[in-house]
Amino acid sequence: MENILPIAEGLLFLVGDEGITDELMASSLECSEETAHTLLDQLQKKYQDDGFGMEIVCYGGVWKFVSKAVVHPYAQRLFQNTKSTALSQSALETLAIVAYKQPITRVEIEEIRGVGCDMMLRKLQARNLIMEVGRSEAPGRPILYGVTDEFMDSFKLLSLDELPELPNFSEQQSENLFD
Repeated sequence: MENILPIAEGLLFLVGDEGITDELMASSLECSEETAHTLLDQLQKKYQDDGFGMEIVCYGGVWKFVSKAVVHPYAQRLFQNTKSTALSQSALETLAIVAYKQPITRVEIEEIRGVGCDMMLRKLQARNLIMEVGRSEAPGRPILYGVTDEFMDSFKLLSLDELPELPNFSEQQSENLFD
Protein backbone atom coordinates (compact mmCIF):
# COMPACT_ATOMS: atom_id res chain seq x y z
CA MET A 1 0.00 0.00 0.00
CA GLU A 2 1.19 3.51 -0.81
CA ASN A 3 2.45 5.80 1.93
CA ILE A 4 -0.77 7.23 3.34
CA LEU A 5 0.86 9.81 5.63
CA PRO A 6 0.91 12.51 2.88
CA ILE A 7 -2.70 11.64 2.02
CA ALA A 8 -3.71 12.05 5.68
CA GLU A 9 -1.84 15.39 5.72
CA GLY A 10 -3.68 16.54 2.60
CA LEU A 11 -7.05 15.55 4.04
CA LEU A 12 -6.28 17.38 7.27
CA PHE A 13 -5.43 20.49 5.27
CA LEU A 14 -8.60 20.21 3.18
CA VAL A 15 -10.97 20.08 6.16
CA GLY A 16 -9.68 23.48 7.31
CA ASP A 17 -11.21 24.98 10.45
CA GLU A 18 -13.78 22.21 10.77
CA GLY A 19 -11.06 19.67 11.57
CA ILE A 20 -11.33 15.90 11.35
CA THR A 21 -11.87 13.07 13.81
CA ASP A 22 -10.03 9.75 13.94
CA GLU A 23 -13.26 8.09 12.81
CA LEU A 24 -13.70 10.30 9.73
CA MET A 25 -10.02 10.01 8.79
CA ALA A 26 -10.23 6.21 9.14
CA SER A 27 -13.34 6.11 6.96
CA SER A 28 -11.69 8.29 4.29
CA LEU A 29 -8.48 6.27 4.26
CA GLU A 30 -10.27 2.92 4.65
CA CYS A 31 -8.15 1.99 7.65
CA SER A 32 -8.71 1.41 11.36
CA GLU A 33 -9.31 4.30 13.74
CA GLU A 34 -6.14 3.27 15.56
CA THR A 35 -4.14 3.62 12.32
CA ALA A 36 -5.77 6.99 11.60
CA HIS A 37 -4.92 8.19 15.13
CA THR A 38 -1.32 7.03 14.71
CA LEU A 39 -1.02 8.88 11.38
CA LEU A 40 -2.42 12.09 12.86
CA ASP A 41 -0.15 11.74 15.87
CA GLN A 42 2.88 11.33 13.54
CA LEU A 43 1.87 14.46 11.63
CA GLN A 44 1.45 16.37 14.89
CA LYS A 45 4.99 15.43 15.92
CA LYS A 46 6.34 16.39 12.46
CA TYR A 47 4.82 19.89 12.67
CA GLN A 48 6.25 20.52 16.16
CA ASP A 49 9.55 21.23 14.41
CA ASP A 50 10.49 24.94 14.44
CA GLY A 51 10.85 24.79 10.66
CA PHE A 52 7.06 25.00 10.26
CA GLY A 53 4.77 27.97 10.80
CA MET A 54 1.83 25.69 11.49
CA GLU A 55 1.13 22.99 14.01
CA ILE A 56 -1.51 20.32 14.42
CA VAL A 57 -3.74 20.39 17.48
CA CYS A 58 -6.39 18.00 18.73
CA TYR A 59 -9.18 19.48 20.82
CA GLY A 60 -12.17 17.39 21.78
CA GLY A 61 -11.11 14.61 19.42
CA VAL A 62 -10.97 16.98 16.42
CA TRP A 63 -7.62 17.43 14.66
CA LYS A 64 -6.78 20.60 12.72
CA PHE A 65 -3.97 22.82 11.49
CA VAL A 66 -3.42 26.13 13.32
CA SER A 67 -0.72 28.75 12.94
CA LYS A 68 1.99 28.76 15.59
CA ALA A 69 2.13 31.57 18.14
CA VAL A 70 5.21 33.05 16.43
CA VAL A 71 3.04 33.81 13.36
CA HIS A 72 0.33 35.75 15.21
CA PRO A 73 1.95 39.23 15.34
CA TYR A 74 2.71 39.00 11.60
CA ALA A 75 -0.82 37.83 10.84
CA GLN A 76 -2.18 40.81 12.78
CA ARG A 77 -0.08 43.16 10.66
CA LEU A 78 -1.14 41.38 7.48
CA PHE A 79 -4.82 41.71 8.31
CA GLN A 80 -4.41 45.30 9.56
CA ASN A 81 -2.89 46.19 6.19
CA THR A 82 -5.71 44.34 4.47
CA LYS A 83 -8.39 46.24 6.41
CA SER A 84 -7.72 49.46 4.55
CA THR A 85 -8.29 47.89 1.17
CA ALA A 86 -11.72 47.50 -0.38
CA LEU A 87 -13.48 44.15 -0.24
CA SER A 88 -13.17 41.94 -3.30
CA GLN A 89 -16.24 40.88 -5.25
CA SER A 90 -16.09 37.38 -3.74
CA ALA A 91 -15.77 38.85 -0.22
CA LEU A 92 -18.82 41.06 -0.83
CA GLU A 93 -20.80 38.09 -2.18
CA THR A 94 -19.90 35.98 0.85
CA LEU A 95 -20.66 38.83 3.23
CA ALA A 96 -24.05 39.46 1.60
CA ILE A 97 -24.99 35.79 1.89
CA VAL A 98 -24.09 35.79 5.59
CA ALA A 99 -26.02 39.03 6.19
CA TYR A 100 -29.19 37.83 4.45
CA LYS A 101 -29.15 34.18 5.53
CA GLN A 102 -27.60 34.25 9.01
CA PRO A 103 -27.08 32.10 10.91
CA ILE A 104 -25.51 30.09 8.10
CA THR A 105 -22.84 27.39 7.77
CA ARG A 106 -19.82 27.42 5.46
CA VAL A 107 -21.31 24.55 3.44
CA GLU A 108 -24.57 26.45 2.91
CA ILE A 109 -22.62 29.50 1.72
CA GLU A 110 -20.61 27.31 -0.67
CA GLU A 111 -23.82 25.78 -2.05
CA ILE A 112 -25.16 29.27 -2.82
CA ARG A 113 -21.90 30.62 -4.29
CA GLY A 114 -20.87 27.39 -6.00
CA VAL A 115 -17.25 27.74 -4.83
CA GLY A 116 -15.26 27.13 -1.67
CA CYS A 117 -15.25 30.01 0.81
CA ASP A 118 -13.10 28.86 3.74
CA MET A 119 -10.38 31.48 3.14
CA MET A 120 -12.98 34.20 2.48
CA LEU A 121 -14.67 33.44 5.80
CA ARG A 122 -11.31 33.72 7.57
CA LYS A 123 -10.62 37.08 5.93
CA LEU A 124 -14.06 38.42 6.83
CA GLN A 125 -13.56 37.22 10.42
CA ALA A 126 -10.11 38.84 10.54
CA ARG A 127 -11.74 42.11 9.44
CA ASN A 128 -14.35 41.60 12.17
CA LEU A 129 -17.25 41.72 9.70
CA ILE A 130 -18.53 38.24 10.54
CA MET A 131 -18.25 36.01 13.59
CA GLU A 132 -19.11 32.56 14.82
CA VAL A 133 -22.58 32.70 16.35
CA GLY A 134 -22.97 29.07 17.39
CA ARG A 135 -23.09 25.53 16.08
CA SER A 136 -25.67 23.90 13.83
CA GLU A 137 -27.47 20.77 14.98
CA ALA A 138 -26.52 19.15 11.63
CA PRO A 139 -24.09 16.20 11.68
CA GLY A 140 -20.61 17.36 12.61
CA ARG A 141 -22.09 20.43 14.32
CA PRO A 142 -20.70 22.92 11.78
CA ILE A 143 -20.02 26.52 12.77
CA LEU A 144 -22.79 29.06 12.17
CA TYR A 145 -21.77 32.54 10.99
CA GLY A 146 -23.45 35.90 11.41
CA VAL A 147 -22.51 39.56 10.97
CA THR A 148 -20.87 41.67 13.66
CA ASP A 149 -21.55 45.13 15.07
CA GLU A 150 -18.58 46.32 13.01
CA PHE A 151 -20.42 45.12 9.88
CA MET A 152 -23.45 47.12 10.98
CA ASP A 153 -21.27 50.20 11.59
CA SER A 154 -19.36 49.82 8.31
CA PHE A 155 -22.58 49.72 6.30
CA LYS A 156 -24.30 52.29 8.54
CA LEU A 157 -27.17 49.96 9.44
CA LEU A 158 -29.24 50.14 12.61
CA SER A 159 -30.73 46.71 11.94
CA LEU A 160 -30.62 44.02 9.27
CA ASP A 161 -34.16 45.07 8.32
CA GLU A 162 -32.51 48.02 6.56
CA LEU A 163 -30.83 45.70 4.03
CA PRO A 164 -32.32 46.16 0.55
CA GLU A 165 -35.06 43.70 -0.41
CA LEU A 166 -33.85 40.90 -2.63
CA PRO A 167 -35.69 40.58 -5.93
CA ASN A 168 -38.22 37.74 -5.90
CA PHE A 169 -37.53 35.79 -9.10
CA SER A 170 -40.04 33.26 -10.27
CA GLU A 171 -38.71 30.21 -12.09
CA GLN A 172 -39.97 31.55 -15.44
CA GLN A 173 -38.32 34.94 -14.87
CA SER A 174 -34.97 33.27 -14.16
CA GLU A 175 -35.32 31.16 -17.32
CA ASN A 176 -35.96 34.34 -19.34
CA LEU A 177 -32.71 35.83 -18.04
CA PHE A 178 -30.78 33.25 -20.02
CA ASP A 179 -32.75 33.50 -23.30
